Amino acid sequence: MADLDPVFATEIGVGGRDDRLTDYSPAGCAARTDAARHTLSALAAAPITDEVDRISVATISAQLNRTVAIDEAGLRVGELNVIASPLQAMRDAFDAMSVDSADDRTALVDRVAAVPRCIDGIIAGLRARAAAGPAPARRQVDAVAAQAPRAITGIAAKVAEALARDGDLESASTAALGAARTALDDLARVLVEEIGPTAVDHDAVGRDRYTLHSAHFVGDVIDPEEAYAWGLEQMAAVIAEQEQLAEIVAPGAGVRGALSALDADPRYLIEGSAAFAAWMQELSDRSLTALAGTHFDIPAELGRLECCIAPAATGGIYYTAPSEDMSRPGRMWWSVPPQQQTFHTWQETTTVFHEGVPGHHLQIGQAMISPELNRWRKLASFSSGHGEGWALYSERLMGELGWLDDPGDRLGMLDSQRLRIARVIVDIGVHCAMPAPEAVGGGTWDADKAWTYLTDAVAMQRSVLRFELDRYLGWPGQAPSYALGQRVWQQARDTFLTADPTHTLREFHSRALRLGGVSLDVLRSEFAAG
Repeated sequence: MADLDPVFATEIGVGGRDDRLTDYSPAGCAARTDAARHTLSALAAAPITDEVDRISVATISAQLNRTVAIDEAGLRVGELNVIASPLQAMRDAFDAMSVDSADDRTALVDRVAAVPRCIDGIIAGLRARAAAGPAPARRQVDAVAAQAPRAITGIAAKVAEALARDGDLESASTAALGAARTALDDLARVLVEEIGPTAVDHDAVGRDRYTLHSAHFVGDVIDPEEAYAWGLEQMAAVIAEQEQLAEIVAPGAGVRGALSALDADPRYLIEGSAAFAAWMQELSDRSLTALAGTHFDIPAELGRLECCIAPAATGGIYYTAPSEDMSRPGRMWWSVPPQQQTFHTWQETTTVFHEGVPGHHLQIGQAMISPELNRWRKLASFSSGHGEGWALYSERLMGELGWLDDPGDRLGMLDSQRLRIARVIVDIGVHCAMPAPEAVGGGTWDADKAWTYLTDAVAMQRSVLRFELDRYLGWPGQAPSYALGQRVWQQARDTFLTADPTHTLREFHSRALRLGGVSLDVLRSEFAAG
């Protein structure tokens, strides 16, 4: 995987390939599919000698079978969306690179020089997809065309960081940046002039394609109708809880009035991204120290988590794992839109727990340092349903443990939960053509109804929320995996605690996290088996 996808190698911290970029052409995609098929064949014949092997074979097989199903449906070549298609993967790989050593800096310049060839592969994939279908959505084509020229900003920032340490690279890096800038402009032109005319105006992918995407991201097969109905029920429950808290924060003002009051409260205000990053770091450090040895076993190797402002400035929030040798720490990234200078901590406290501890940093980092797990289980085994489900479970858990007793912070956590449940409703609703609530006009879901629903349901900066909606529309099945995964995590915990009165929460967390990254169907079966 690392050889065939150097961007993925950088993401998981496997060294030796940082001078290269991934081949996103049809041939490159086919090579990765062939590798997955070969691995599945080898796994079928592999001897299973212990529990680690048994769980590994079950998890790898489940994930690769779902990957191959998407590949064989023609949904990998020419993949295009605003958050996780080849352009963004290529761009974000530069953020994670080190420039500490001379070799690091040389690899960076070589990778910048590889951008034109990478873009050629992306364009070849887009052209193949346009010819063979299914056609891309116009919304995603337009948005990525706008993103492409701006991608040079983050790459140039990383180069500037390297040049501050080694000015001898200036000539080579200037030439490489110029070629990369031209290639990114070419990608934008191809998207507008060639791919745009082939695009469709509707965003929905339909139930058949949605089922493939959903199984891949959730790590389990869902019933869209059942999940949609569950989402509506959960939304009603969260709103009821919010209404009770709103009476404490701003009596008589309702939920929206309470959130406005919190926005205006100076206790929750931070001005400037640097001050916000410092606040994130302090809260992350404090929670990590306090949780160790109580409800969690936190290894000393995970005692460092860096909170960073990402240069991409798209509005996303994400975690990057430590490198395989632990020389690069786990990092929490906030990709702040350029127009955002005011931050409301009541909204973001719960996100620090989601991305940091006990969320992604603990879950992913603990797997990486485990002496029991094989290299794939440590580095490559991640599905959104399992990983993001754990992170969302962690948000609720921190509320249970008293870290969100402040009414503002608890409303922020509930707003986060409400967003994730809204994702279930909107994502399944739009892509599977579910009946829309009368509150948004009834009929069949579409992008306009989804925007109306989200702006009413979620307290989020409108620029960030617009990006969120574009993400759901272009990345079907991923966004609901958070809440659907959280549901399975909660069910697994309940099963464990009720099976034996001597079982403790700490024991559940330790046992579950020792599994590493598994698919949700494997997680459920492990705890169902006792």
